[in-house]
Amino acid sequence: PKELSAEFLRVHSPSAEVRGHGVGQDVLQTGKADVQITDLQPVGQYALKISFSDGHDSGLYDWAYLHRLAYGYDAMWQEYLDKLAAAGASRFEKQSDC
Repeated sequence: PKELSAEFLRVHSPSAEVRGHGVGQDVLQTGKADVQITDLQPVGQYALKISFSDGHDSGLYDWAYLHRLAYGYDAMWQEYLDKLAAAGASRFEKQSDC
């Protein structure tokens, strides 16, 4: 398994804000290269709630999802970079909504 950076965890947040409410409704996260984890709270014995320096703190990372992130890191990271490139977006600059 890989060590999971704050940026990786943030762009793969299980929240509806990132994943959408259905298949194909994911919202590409841009400008998250410098995001930091500001708080980490256990939720019972099944998940973690992670708060980030950009104010994002929704979505619970259950152990199964964290396992999938750790073992699928290489493919998931490359897919994210490919989506950024296709959108002409950057890890370092938030894409404008205009």
